[in-house]
Amino acid sequence: MKESAHLAISWLRSNAKKYHLTNAFGSFDLLDNTDIHLHFPAGAVTKDGPSAGVTIVTCLASLFSGRLVRSDVAMTGEITLRGLVLPVGGIKDKVLAAHRAGLKQIIIPQRNEKDLEEIPSNVRQDLSFVTASCLDEVLNAAFDGGFPVKTRPGLIDSKL
Repeated sequence: MKESAHLAISWLRSNAKKYHLTNAFGSFDLLDNTDIHLHFPAGAVTKDGPSAGVTIVTCLASLFSGRLVRSDVAMTGEITLRGLVLPVGGIKDKVLAAHRAGLKQIIIPQRNEKDLEEIPSNVRQDLSFVTASCLDEVLNAAFDGGFPVKTRPGLIDSKL
């Protein structure tokens, strides 16, 4: 889990300008004068391994963009420093838990698409699945209206 958090922060820092992500002071250096504390309470559910990588990136992108993540979406997937989404285990259990919680859209790694065959058809019919191979696809699915790369207004205006 700790490694996933480090990867998420590193990826966001290297892509902050691309997505116009800033800290509370308006800096693209997301950790400049900023501390981040991620807490994953133990509870009854074990949390280990890399499955939360895409979720951590999405939560931090929400924090630094000031945009809300859709409330009906669940996601899982390991991440790399280059923004790739890697397959994870336990897709069936995760999808069934999301369905029980009333969520409507599930984002999973593209390489886990074959695991959807294990999901009962009545559950699959109730859900919308997004398969993602990179973090750009995850962010676009997780936020209403997508998560487009920001362009500088002045640059567009000067071309008109």
